[in-house]
Amino acid sequence: MNLELDEDYQALSDTVREFADEVVAPVSAHHDETHTFPYEVIRQMGEMGLFGLPFPEEHGGMGGDYFALALALEQLGRVDQSVAITLEAGVSLGAMPVYRFGTQAQKEQWLPQLTSGQALAAFGLTEPGAGSDAGGTRTTARLEDGHWVINGSKEFITNSGTDITRLVTVTAVTGQREGRDGQMKPEISTILVPTDTPGFRAEKAYNKVGWNASDTHPLSFQDARVPEENLLGERGRGYANFLSILDEGRIAIAALATGAAQGCVEASVRYAKERQAFGRNIGSYQAIQFKIARMQTRVHTARLAYYAAAAKMLAGQPFKTEAAIAKLVAGEAAMDNARDATQVFGGYGFVNESLVARHYRDSKILEIGEGTTEVQLMLIARDLGL
Repeated sequence: MNLELDEDYQALSDTVREFADEVVAPVSAHHDETHTFPYEVIRQMGEMGLFGLPFPEEHGGMGGDYFALALALEQLGRVDQSVAITLEAGVSLGAMPVYRFGTQAQKEQWLPQLTSGQALAAFGLTEPGAGSDAGGTRTTARLEDGHWVINGSKEFITNSGTDITRLVTVTAVTGQREGRDGQMKPEISTILVPTDTPGFRAEKAYNKVGWNASDTHPLSFQDARVPEENLLGERGRGYANFLSILDEGRIAIAALATGAAQGCVEASVRYAKERQAFGRNIGSYQAIQFKIARMQTRVHTARLAYYAAAAKMLAGQPFKTEAAIAKLVAGEAAMDNARDATQVFGGYGFVNESLVARHYRDSKILEIGEGTTEVQLMLIARDLGL
């Protein structure tokens, strides 16, 4: 058992860390304060190949794997969660469904744009009454003259309204099917909707607590018509296919959260060595030392959890439970570390432009997005036979 990164993984991690420190971090406070999308940063990430990390070269990718993406997300998450989630959602929720379930024609049309970072795609799942509960989906799609006619709305959709967003994959009820219990249940399918489709609209962006430089909109569909061949994957398998995507995404979110927790440690160590109180650096006081030591312990545990989940995934073994554990542990580590880092910084930690303040606002969503803490606990308990 070797938990050290090999040379290629380490080189990637170091490269993204340098990019995060030198390019992302200097503009993070500005984009957070102004709630603006960091187009120039995203463009450079595309040129680096970050959006193509886990995709084969034949589709414009870098020929890497999902663990490579996770390492990049960890380094970006240290300094700017908004930038990190833009990459995570662009890959795991945007391009990955097309790669996993698309036809050859769909892959040829969309993947070169998405894996290069020249375009972004979003995944429209969540609705007012549907998210964790897919059975609550109210968006519908009916076949009419060789086209899907889509009506409904979605909520909290990342990367859905930028100037470079070109595609949204939408879950919709396309009929009824008999379930295992003999009862009729909604048939949920996924459909590709280009953003220039008449009847589709990204509504006004949310005014969020955190992730202020990440693009998030509600979406509306009013008789939005797309060709029948825009069905993604098998009809009626839309939600099931999404769940398999979500398992991978939880490893990615765990990596991002681990990076956020690490960023809080690094900022706290620097501040503890500089800040004077009662004639001494505050880092010389045991109360501060112990707080930061606990923070580092959380980072270490979270990193091991997502490494372990990724190892099983890359080995082709079942990893649903390990992904849930990683997402649970890392999300809580990010939130707990952000709270403790704010305490170390005192009043300066309550000023919005400080890194720890951004992490304090940003990290809560890591316990909610791509499966709440409660959903992870449910999955873990179910694996135990409960």
